[in-house]
Amino acid sequence: WLRNPGPQHEKRTLFGDMVCFLFITPLATISGWLCLRGAVDHLHFSSRLEAVGLIALTVALFTIYLFWTLVSFRYHCRLYNEWRRTNQRVILLIPKSVNVPSHQQSLLGLHSVKRNSKETIV
Repeated sequence: WLRNPGPQHEKRTLFGDMVCFLFITPLATISGWLCLRGAVDHLHFSSRLEAVGLIALTVALFTIYLFWTLVSFRYHCRLYNEWRRTNQRVILLIPKSVNVPSHQQSLLGLHSVKRNSKETIV
């Protein structure tokens, strides 16, 4: 799928989403941890409103992160499934039978088939 010389836009989108995922995942984790740590500190100083605000910010941050990850993953899975559905090559190999004469095998198309290296034998 990645080596297929298909649309370059889809490959750039996948690469961009992978870079964003690798950059945003630690950033979201650290930001969430800092927000929760700040909420705990505000609870100790009786600032409940700030603590609730930081907890809400953490929930919003992780909700947006998970939503983006899910949408991006589903998009790329859909592209892959569409590619797989439209780019299949199947070769059916029927073993030579002892009972069938060679001239009947050639009529049935059972003679040896030249295979391409990109084709999958099933």
